[in-house]
Amino acid sequence: MMRVLHLDSGREMRGGQWQSLRLHEGLLERGHDSVLLRRGQITPLRIAGRFDIVHAHDARSHTLAALFARAPLVVSRRVAFPVRQSFTSRWKYRRPAMFLAVSKYVAGELNKAGVDEKKIRVVYDAVPLPESLAHGDDVLMLPHKGAVGIGARVTDNLERDLPHARALVYLSESEGLGSGILLAMAHGVPVVASRVGGIPEIIEDGVNGVFVDGDVPAALARIHEGMRPAARRTVEQRFTIAHMLDATVAAYQEVLA
Repeated sequence: MMRVLHLDSGREMRGGQWQSLRLHEGLLERGHDSVLLRRGQITPLRIAGRFDIVHAHDARSHTLAALFARAPLVVSRRVAFPVRQSFTSRWKYRRPAMFLAVSKYVAGELNKAGVDEKKIRVVYDAVPLPESLAHGDDVLMLPHKGAVGIGARVTDNLERDLPHARALVYLSESEGLGSGILLAMAHGVPVVASRVGGIPEIIEDGVNGVFVDGDVPAALARIHEGMRPAARRTVEQRFTIAHMLDATVAAYQEVLA
């Protein structure tokens, strides 16, 4: 059994916050002693407590843990933009015993910034599997992840709306992986997405989703029913919570060894 402290200072429940919660709950179910501190709960004294691993899930938590943690520090990196090269940033990125990159793309960005590849492991995000595939005609898009003039409906609650969808439009200029994409695919909803960051590690163009090169309506026209089970299989084979837990625990054990 391991005693693990998770730090997540996010202001709201977004993709990264859901991942830290799923990891925390999964570790508890497997018999580990897991503690999750959110914004407002994180203090130097609590960070410095007796733990086997301190796991920081965002940049602010990374900084605080680098300053105050006594246990080996593991840091999740979920964003695609390059690491800053200031003196403070270089110091902070030397502190962790290991980085868990959300995709091979993000792992490459860490390596470009000077992080030894021996200290980087790829641990993909995970989503729960609903009992059945979606059946519906809605084309959904997230705020700031879609395009105007395509007849898509903006949603602020994917779990509520995905069961009635036939496609999700997910356009982005930078993406570490895309947990919203994974959630759609778990429901058997093909995704029309930008070919950026870690997204090509999820989507196989024309098989379980479609990449868009400027013409969103043309990309939507390529969606077909065979993509629904293919999208679901992709999640079942690589992006379940069990996969994420196995990979994370293996990384922890590597650090402790």
